[in-house]
Amino acid sequence: MNFKYFLGALISVPLLPVMYFQGVQIRKNVPILPEAKGTEGLNLQSSQKKLRILFIGESTIAGVGVKTHQEGFAGTLANELETKLDVKIEWKVYAKSGYTAKNVTRKIIPKIKENEVDVIIIGLGGNDTFTLNTPWKWKNDIRDLIKTLQSRFKNVSIIFTNMPPIKEFPAFTKLTKFVLGNLVEILGEELEGVVSNFENVFYYSQTITIENWIKKMNIDAKPQDFFSDGVHPSKLTYQTWAKDFSNFILHDIAIKGNLEQRIKI
Repeated sequence: MNFKYFLGALISVPLLPVMYFQGVQIRKNVPILPEAKGTEGLNLQSSQKKLRILFIGESTIAGVGVKTHQEGFAGTLANELETKLDVKIEWKVYAKSGYTAKNVTRKIIPKIKENEVDVIIIGLGGNDTFTLNTPWKWKNDIRDLIKTLQSRFKNVSIIFTNMPPIKEFPAFTKLTKFVLGNLVEILGEELEGVVSNFENVFYYSQTITIENWIKKMNIDAKPQDFFSDGVHPSKLTYQTWAKDFSNFILHDIAIKGNLEQRIKI
């Protein structure tokens, strides 16, 4: 059992009524944005080598906050990998705003039409946090998701993105950031433990902070520029996130080795 979770629960339970009313107000103030259009692409690199990537997950993978996936996380990451690996990228997004890990396993994976892919990128954690999913249920849901994907796609590389930076959300109150921000970090720690038990499954565990991104990527922007509605990423965030994530992929020896092996097939 996770001690930090139980300690946090003891502190948070008396505050739940306050959080409920604050949550109602947050939902009133945050506009409902559509998912991005253009859920698939084939980058036009001249190389004969090709990688097939699926993007699976919740609203961030669905591109809420930008008009098209080409300018969001999926399209930007595909462009980055295409250039750095000198390979043609064929990509497709299967994601839905509001979905948890359990929803993805039950409702999205059965809809995947592709029979063969090389890489699966998964972005989850926000909705499991907002629904106050417990660490042990989250672990079971993630295991089910990984096993379901591995049973269908043999030898595929599965890479989980960072957990969402809830403590950075401008639309959230200090109380909400504290409770949900700590919970999402606990779920991230559990995710790291789960993927370590599977072959060819990875997780970018670095906590996202706007301040770190600004310094690391030398970005001239204000913190509020990174959010489209106070919760979801802006175009700047999607593209910064994708570039940072591509660096993680290309600097991880195991991941890069797997990708290079798939390219040769």
